[in-house]
Amino acid sequence: MQSESLERLKKAFISGIWATLASISVGFAFKIWLAQWVAKGDLALYHTVVDIISLSLILMTGFRSSMVVTYSQTHNDRDIINIFRFSLITIVLITWGAIIPYIKHSLNINVGYLQMVGIIFGMGLKIYFSNLVAMYRLYEVSNKVTWFEPISNVVMFVFCYYFLGLDTLSSLFYGLTLSSLSIAIYMYVRRKKSITTLPLALVHLDPPLISYVKKSFTASLEAGASILMIYITVLLTITHFSVDELGDFQVVVRPVFTYMTMLFVFPIYRFVLPELAVNIRNADHEQVKQIRRWVFKLSFAVGLSFVAIMFFGGKSMIASVFPPEYSNALPVLFHFSIFFVFMMLNAYQLAYIKAHGRFTLSLLIRLMGIVTLVAAYYLLSQMTANVVAIITALCSGYVAMFILSSIAERQILNTTTNKITPATA
Repeated sequence: MQSESLERLKKAFISGIWATLASISVGFAFKIWLAQWVAKGDLALYHTVVDIISLSLILMTGFRSSMVVTYSQTHNDRDIINIFRFSLITIVLITWGAIIPYIKHSLNINVGYLQMVGIIFGMGLKIYFSNLVAMYRLYEVSNKVTWFEPISNVVMFVFCYYFLGLDTLSSLFYGLTLSSLSIAIYMYVRRKKSITTLPLALVHLDPPLISYVKKSFTASLEAGASILMIYITVLLTITHFSVDELGDFQVVVRPVFTYMTMLFVFPIYRFVLPELAVNIRNADHEQVKQIRRWVFKLSFAVGLSFVAIMFFGGKSMIASVFPPEYSNALPVLFHFSIFFVFMMLNAYQLAYIKAHGRFTLSLLIRLMGIVTLVAAYYLLSQMTANVVAIITALCSGYVAMFILSSIAERQILNTTTNKITPATA
């Protein structure tokens, strides 16, 4: 008989995949529509500014896993949330004071001050409520936000451009701000129906909360490290290969990488980690085994399907979506599909490690993945000048992380078993 935890996880995970598919479809269609009539320079400027601001705020999403784990262990949501509030306010002010001058003066990007402030404020609120929704395991709200977000972005852009009469660039910026605010308000209303939080207040740091702060800092560094792996891949491609090969990676490979990660890797951190944290706290090891078995089956099913699709239909799929000059992206995508199963399995194992509060170990494994990526590329570059070496090096990093996380998972499991055995003897 399957556990209630596994059933809840399955329902949330599958709903999350459908919600993400809807989100990807709407978001991609919106980008294609904008590309038909909005000036290329305006789109490039908009995406550049949003990417820079997003990178400065994304570290706060690292708090999410530490909030989930610490709340499952202590149920002290008042102090956990207040620490997160103070941290988020600090990061928003730093972004406001440092990133805006950098964009306007160092990069010489002429974007309105109010537009950038609005994006920082809107994104900050969205991150705040997203983390609360994750901490309280409000899976239904999380899945609805996934597909609601791109729809809201389209609606707000149309409102700003057609009804307020703003120019395209201003409509993009203000539309994104209004979209982020509307999503934040939606999450606030839905969360308040289930759980009421207390106002901002001083925090009395006891040992569990000090541990939570350390975990949050470590988790934020890990979030940065996971992003760094992709940017190192881009930098290596820029440095050692042609513009055509860079185009193959950025236009074809990277979107597929991003969409597959959104569909099958991110849900492991969104849904599996909270359930693992609760079951581990309750010492319900049978449910943990059931969750692990289900995730591994799903990972191999997705991985084998991805390989089969790329092998038998990859060429025709790329030809039907992209111009002929992108056909050389197929070998890179095929190699990526072979290794994708390791990304899913590694995500589960890192979630398992974090659920035990071992955030520093998780960060070290992530850093070893980066070291392996760089070392593997320079080793492979001595054997071949093919761009496939880039994606193979990236996948080698994930394989190394999988091996290390497997060893760590086994050690944690052995430690847990040794603790249980004397008690049951």
